[in-house]
Amino acid sequence: MVHQVHLMKVLAPDVARAAKPGQFVIIRIDEQSERIPLTIADYNVEEGSVTIIFQEMGKTTKQLATLKAGKELQDFVGPLGTPSDIEKLGTIVLVGGGVGVAPIYPQAKAYKAAGNKVIAIIGARSENLLILEDEMRAISDELIVCTDDGTKGHHGFVTEMLQKLLERGEHVNRVVAIGPAIMMRAVASVTKPFNVQTIVSLNPIMIDGTGMCGGCRVSVGGITKFACVDGPEFDAHKVDFNLLMNRLAVYRNEESISLKKHECTCRGD
Repeated sequence: MVHQVHLMKVLAPDVARAAKPGQFVIIRIDEQSERIPLTIADYNVEEGSVTIIFQEMGKTTKQLATLKAGKELQDFVGPLGTPSDIEKLGTIVLVGGGVGVAPIYPQAKAYKAAGNKVIAIIGARSENLLILEDEMRAISDELIVCTDDGTKGHHGFVTEMLQKLLERGEHVNRVVAIGPAIMMRAVASVTKPFNVQTIVSLNPIMIDGTGMCGGCRVSVGGITKFACVDGPEFDAHKVDFNLLMNRLAVYRNEESISLKKHECTCRGD
């Protein structure tokens, strides 16, 4: 099954004015909808717009994909989370997997504006799922494209190209990786032997986004953190990825049931 990827611009002037790279919003489509977090992919203060990019996976994202231009969202709360720590360091490598390319885009722009050399490695399962390739190329000193099936760029994973980059002797001051948890864990494993600071943006289960529910708790360096207020960015070498992935799978059965009910409703079954 092909999971469609969508870009949506939302008119939200207050959010656009306050947004910074690394932050996210929580949306609710209507009064009956669940709340889901989505990272801010871009923002335009003059337009008063905030760009989100999402992939159809479950009930809510599939429902979100059906909204037409001019429609309204019940809630669009943000910006939430701690902004990325952007500073001039030297060479920054940004690694994005799947829709994880969306949140590294504003960071790439910010790191470049701060005077850094920006190397971007972006990947997807197939060419038709690659996003923001032209935009990332325009702001990167070097862009490396990967696809799992070899339909474009390097035939393989982003971690393979990151490994080659580090092995070729490139002096990297920081790696930022955003994507599926398993990819971010693999990036952390690659960079640790090279002693390169590595930052990841975590995507645990989240409800209110203000630290009240505790649903987004993660373990970093053996200490419990709330991704919504303490993050979402953390030191990759200290994150307990096994715990994160186990928690992400807790409601998988309920999510599947919700999706099936939504699909039956859409078909009129």
